[in-house]
Order: sequence, then C-alpha cells, then structure tokens
Amino acid sequence: MDSPQSADSRFAKSALRDQVMAGRKRRPLDAAARFSSAVAEVALAWAPVRDAATVAVYVSVGSEPGTGLLIDALAAAGKRVLLPVVVAGLDLDWAVYAGRSGLAPAVRGLLEPTGPRLGRDAIAQADVVLVPGTAVSSTGARLGQGGGCYDRALPRITSGTPVAVVLYDDEVGLDVPSDPHDVRVGFALTSSGVVALKSPDIR
Repeated sequence: MDSPQSADSRFAKSALRDQVMAGRKRRPLDAAARFSSAVAEVALAWAPVRDAATVAVYVSVGSEPGTGLLIDALAAAGKRVLLPVVVAGLDLDWAVYAGRSGLAPAVRGLLEPTGPRLGRDAIAQADVVLVPGTAVSSTGARLGQGGGCYDRALPRITSGTPVAVVLYDDEVGLDVPSDPHDVRVGFALTSSGVVALKSPDIR
C-alpha cells in the first residue's frame, strides 16, 4: 500500500504537473511530431535498448511526448514489446504489442493492447523499461499523472534493469517533490539523447 502523501507534497506535485501540462498544450504540433521521430532514433541507438530482447513501453495519448513511432521502431527491430493494461487498484498488467490494429480505447483515455494478458509480473521479463511522466529531477524523482500505477509496477522489475522516463528536454532536471513510496528512475529519454540521473536509488 502506498504511503500517504502530505498535503504540501500533493499541492506541490499538482502545481508542477499543471505547469508542465500547460506547456505541453502550447507546444506546436510540428515540434511534437519532430520529437516522436527523433526519440525513436535516440532510443534505438541507446545500448540497453539496442541489446534488449524485450522492451516495456507505453502508448502515449493526448499531449504526452509521442511514442507511436518508437513502439513501431522497436517492433521493426525485432524487439518483443510489452504494453501496459490498467487493472483494478490502478495496477498494471501487460500484453505483447501486435500492431496498431491490436490497440483499443480503454479507461482514463488510454489505448491498450487487446491481446492475452501476461500478468502483473510480466514487467520482470523486460530488459529495458520506458515509462511515462510529466517531469523528472536530476536525482531521478519522477512526476507521473498521480495514479501511482508505475510506483506499483516498477518494484517488480528485475534488479539492475534500466528504467527511463520519456520526456521533452525542458521537463528534465526540474525540482520534483518526492515521497517515500515514489520509485526513482535512472534515466530520462528525450529527443536529443539519454540523460543519466544521479540518485542513491537508481534502478
């Protein structure tokens, strides 16, 4: 069970999340499209992804940094791509990506795979995990959407598995409030490169 957040922490996280989301909505469509193309190239050139057999990623929606081209690039490169399925308690199950026709609208405005579910522990099969977020600090404190899905899922990964949050460049290195239950990440994946984040709790 997640530890309770203080009122100050909830307020600070909500304020930062609102600030970042407002910035995303102002981002020109052509800039978002360039990001989607560039981040796919950056990811495929990153050694942990290049050497991976299985990559866990997610389908971006709305103003999130685009992962559509990245997912297709991973599949084209012969990677087994795992995508999340939100289940009871805002936890994550997983299914294998089988093409865009195998995605369907789901809760919270998400697109999820319709194939057989592999179980919540399937994330442990991933050699690299790419996660969503709205910001990350220089020490790997990640700001998500507030549901806690990945704070529940990430403790199940195999020790030493690289975890990167996919963000725009200006969302990296921000002052992100953190609570004891928040799981830190080791890297930020942007359109201009992979940023290693220094943390005593890097995964």
